[in-house]
This record gives sequence, structure tokens and C-alpha cells, in this order.
Amino acid sequence: MENPLRSTPFGVMLTAMISPFNSDGSQDLAGAQQLATHLVDNLKHDGLVVNGTTGEGSTKTDAEDLALLQAVLEAVGDRATVIAGVGTNDTAHSLSSARSAAKAGAHALMASSPYYNRPPQAGIIAHFTAIADSTDLPLMTYDIPRRTGVSIETETLVRLAEHPRIIANKDAKGDLEASQWAMARTDLAWYSGEDALNLALLAVGASGMVSVVGHLVGDRLRDMAEALWSGDIVTAQKLNESMLPVFTGIFRSQGVILTKAALQLQGLPSGPVRLPLVNATDAEIDQLIQDLTEGGVALTHARP
Repeated sequence: MENPLRSTPFGVMLTAMISPFNSDGSQDLAGAQQLATHLVDNLKHDGLVVNGTTGEGSTKTDAEDLALLQAVLEAVGDRATVIAGVGTNDTAHSLSSARSAAKAGAHALMASSPYYNRPPQAGIIAHFTAIADSTDLPLMTYDIPRRTGVSIETETLVRLAEHPRIIANKDAKGDLEASQWAMARTDLAWYSGEDALNLALLAVGASGMVSVVGHLVGDRLRDMAEALWSGDIVTAQKLNESMLPVFTGIFRSQGVILTKAALQLQGLPSGPVRLPLVNATDAEIDQLIQDLTEGGVALTHARP
């Protein structure tokens, strides 16, 4: 089931996928294909975002990004939407990444507003417009001010929504009032980018989720959305409550760090993180095991 009130161009359940690495720090492309297949075939995913924040895109080369995108497209591109993360704080670099992703066969693009530079809203509009103009692919904007330093304001989203290829927004702003106004004033497909607010955003009109905990509970997230839209609010609430320990557990530290540790506890490809991130400590893994167990996540392998 899809949201009866709002378009879901990329499906409902998407995860911002990690980039699995080998022990030497190189990309594990076979592992990426295994993980992508698991998410799509076993955890009810409609799509995947690769080379984003959770994919450690900021510490990978353009060649690595392209290789991972191609590997995931080969594995699941025939049955899931594969969205390429192309967001950087350099518009020219983002345009190059967007064109490479389009040539590789990506189904869509996602880009955050530029980080570190702190551009004014006019610069954010020009940045996203340039990316959208660079290919024929649909673009999802990504609003995460705690990482970028600048919010995408509602008036800016209204302007961006006028572009025929800017069709969605990933919302990690944490401002439900602003989210509701932006949804009311645009026809953008709205995707929750903050797992603890998934149900709240779905309840006020979001189209779906681009999740991190979807690596572990994507099936429950999908069931939660479908329960809500079918009118079974009690079931949706119960499913959300069952996942609260997972939401908290994965974000006790940086989300990539603990997601990779969690996947290792499930025997799935993940590998180490790259500096400046650092791998989970023994104490963090102990707490993670407790959180995931409380959240009903099956752990089948020994601690990493």
C-alpha cells in the first residue's frame, strides 16, 4: 500500500545503505550486492540510497562511488529504485557526480544542501537547480541542517518544487511544523529522514522513509506505514513502540558506526568505518546488543 494522499515516486521503504568495506578499508562490492539483495528481498525495501551520509560518501572517491552504484544496480536495479547520493559542498563536483550516476543507470539522485559553506537560500536554490538541470533524472533534496549548518526554508522548497525534476524531499530537519507547511504548499513527495519521527511524519502526510534503522527493521517500518494508511492506528503505534530501542540504540553514537556493528552481529557485510569515524568500542557494542535485543532484532553472530 502507498500513501493514498501523496505520491510515492520511489516507493515507501528505502534505506540509506552503508558502503561495506573489507578489513583493509577497500570497498567490498560483493558484500554490497549481498546486503542490497537482503534488504530488498527480505526486509521489504522498495529502494536504496547509495553513497550518501550513511554510505560514508564524504570519505570515498568518485571512482568508488561509481563502482558501488554499478554493483547495487546490478544486484537489485531490476526490482528496486536505486538512488545515487551526489551531494557535496561543491556544486561543480555534484554536477559531475550526477552525470556519472545517470550514465551508470541510476534511477534518481539525492543531494543535501551544501555543508560547511553555509550558503544563503539563493545559493541553495541555485545549487539544487544546477543539479536538477544536469541530467534527466528526478532529484530528491535532503534537508539535514544539523550536518549542513543551514536549513532549507519553506519558501525555498516552494521555489524548488517548481522545477519539473525536483520531485521529493528527505526531511531530517526535526521540525514537524515546518514539515507540515512545506507539504501543504508543495506537491513534493515527502520522505522522513529521521527514524524517531517516521510515524509522526507519515501521519501528517509523508510519502515514505529513507531510513538508517531500515538495515535492521525495514520490514516493520513498511508494515507500520501500511497499517497507518489502512486506518489501523493502534497497530502502527505498537510497531513504532517496538522499534524505539532500535532507534535509540543505533544513534547512541554516530549512526554509521553502530549500524555497521549491528550488521556484523547479524552476519551481514559491513566491515570497518573510515576515519575520521572510528569503530564501535566494546562498551558500545555491549549496549548495542542490549538495545537491539530489547527491540526484537535477531542477532545471530558473535560480536565483531
